[in-house]
Amino acid sequence: MMFTRHVSRQLAAHIAGQLTQPKARQVEHHLRHCARCREESAQVSQGIAALTDLPLAEAPEAIWSSIQSALQDDRTRTPRVIRPRWAIAAIAALALMVLASGAYWRVSRPKGTRWEVVWLKGRGAGRIGAGQWIETDATSRARVEVGAIGSVEVAPSTRVRVVTARPDEHRLQLERGEIRARISAPPKLFFVDTASGTAVDLGCEYTLRDDELGSGLLSVTRGWVSFQWKGAESLVPAGASCRTRPRAGLGIPYFDDAPERLKEAIDAFAFDKGGNDALATILSEARKRTLSRFGI
Repeated sequence: MMFTRHVSRQLAAHIAGQLTQPKARQVEHHLRHCARCREESAQVSQGIAALTDLPLAEAPEAIWSSIQSALQDDRTRTPRVIRPRWAIAAIAALALMVLASGAYWRVSRPKGTRWEVVWLKGRGAGRIGAGQWIETDATSRARVEVGAIGSVEVAPSTRVRVVTARPDEHRLQLERGEIRARISAPPKLFFVDTASGTAVDLGCEYTLRDDELGSGLLSVTRGWVSFQWKGAESLVPAGASCRTRPRAGLGIPYFDDAPERLKEAIDAFAFDKGGNDALATILSEARKRTLSRFGI
């Protein structure tokens, strides 16, 4: 498919993680096919990264007394009216420039802090902020320190983006591949968006896989994860998994040591309209489970 409409105007908002998920996916799809927009996106990302690395400097105390003195002097002077039209036009132009630059800064600056990234195959370390991607090849892995609440291990052949990096919200977008999250924090601080829903951390450890088509598997090893899609929710405990599919959303969670026949029936009932046959298999194969066996 050829694209004639470029996405230059949306790049700043996209990198800052301010686009809706459908719009962000459209921009990402365009970037994969458009070299010009990819180059512009890289330039905007570099500019944002440079701005976030600028050190903060405090103004000297003496400057405030100078400003106060100047304001007091102005009150004693007779106001002078500027009449030339070129001066009015210059002031108006300056005001527009200030407003425009302020609006661009609000849209383009990354929200929150930057997280440390450690490459596990000798590629060193770095930092990553909102709007930036991590992409591993078939032989590389990376570990992302998610603020102060935990870490995420990025498996080979994975593409994941930092959407939000703030103390009150830590959000990733998994486009493809596999991540393993280890989070120790109050519930609902860490989120992972996928093509078929959002994994909401409830204080846990889990693996999340998503393929090129958006089909995924959430497997929880500690605590609980809430997987949400269009108002629906699946609560997945430790020792259980839940399949997901794009446009179909959530599957039905099952324990990992369940019989394969039961797992297949659950997936058929949830996604493939297995109907009465699948339901009959589920009812015959299901058994009572004591969650305390899994430390819950």
